[in-house]
This record gives sequence, C-alpha cells and structure tokens, in this order.
Amino acid sequence: MHLDSLKKLYVHQLKDLYNAENQVLEALPKMAKAASDEELRAAFEKHTEETRGHLGRLEKIFGGLDFEPGGQHCHAAEGLIKEAKELMRANAEEPVLDAALVAAAQRFEHYEMAGYGTARAFAKKLGEHDAVELLTETLDEEAKTDRELTRLAERSINFEAMVAG
Repeated sequence: MHLDSLKKLYVHQLKDLYNAENQVLEALPKMAKAASDEELRAAFEKHTEETRGHLGRLEKIFGGLDFEPGGQHCHAAEGLIKEAKELMRANAEEPVLDAALVAAAQRFEHYEMAGYGTARAFAKKLGEHDAVELLTETLDEEAKTDRELTRLAERSINFEAMVAG
C-alpha cells in the first residue's frame, strides 16, 4: 500500500472501520444468541443497532469525500471474530462462555475505539469538522458499550464463571 498524503491515510482508516463494522454487525447477533446472561444478550442486541448507526455515519462521511466506503478488508476484525467464533464452539459452561464473550466483545470495542480515535485525529487535521462530530459520536458509543461490558463482567458474569463447575 502506497500512501502519499494524510487524506489517503484518512480514507484508508475509514474504509478499514467500515469493513470492520460490517464484520462486527454479522458477528453480534451470533454472540447474542450464544449468551446465556440476559443483560449480556440485551447489550449485544443494543450494540447491533448502534453498529448500524455507525455504518450510517461512515456512509455520511464518505458522501462528503470522493471515495466509496467499500473495497478494503479489515484483517484485524476478521481475526478478532475468528477468535470469538472459536470461543463459541468451545464446550464451555454457560457462565464461562458469557465471560469469554465479554472478553471477545471488549477486544472489538478497543480495536474500534483506536480506529475511530485515529480517524477523528486525521479529520481534525484535515479540517473535516462534520466528520469529526460524527466520529466523536461513534467513539463515544463504542466507549459506552465497553464500559457497559465491564460493568456486566464485574457485577456478576466473571463471578459466575469463577464458580461454574
């Protein structure tokens, strides 16, 4: 990949995020189905809807650029999702699987937060003020989801996994 300007790098980041969000959108309903904890399932379902909004915001940003959102594959998201699928195929007891699902989901969130933070920094430098607002909104939602997953894990899921079996 040859990048000769910050704008190209910015577009590259946006395309990576767009593909990552599409992969996550496909994985989240499966994770919700695998979760035995009702609050965890609800958190995954809520984040599925938020992810659709994230994609919409990215599409809006691309609408202001001379680039299409597709055409790039996010290998990092693919790897994180592959790990989550392996966890779901494991023969773990339900509470242990729930703890594993939280861990996998938080890895997604942290990857996305890093990507959105980087894209927002580039947008600021490029003077893309509308994009900065949209990226900040998504970054805030990703951080809120991460905090909710932490709350669920610390409140009960990790304890239940510890005493399982």
